[in-house]
Amino acid sequence: MSATDDETQETTKRLDIATAIRLASEQLSELLRCEPGSVSKVKATEDGWTAEVEIVELEKIPDTMSVMASYRVALDTDGRLVEYERTRRYARGQIDRR
Repeated sequence: MSATDDETQETTKRLDIATAIRLASEQLSELLRCEPGSVSKVKATEDGWTAEVEIVELEKIPDTMSVMASYRVALDTDGRLVEYERTRRYARGQIDRR
């Protein structure tokens, strides 16, 4: 088998974006024991995938006051979580100003 055949097989084995999103959200929420919110960004990399996952860190009433957090996560080529970092905390009702 040539190097080109190996590269073709690796490309066809890559997780699809929907699976990467699901795995990023599920694994992070399980690790942190928090409710997953949404995935706001996902990007394929040479080493797998990176994603920005929103997590509900603290439930409040009303829910617009719940504390949310954004996490940057990295998945390997098999979809396993290999790294995460909290990048932001905010109230659920907060809107970004740009």
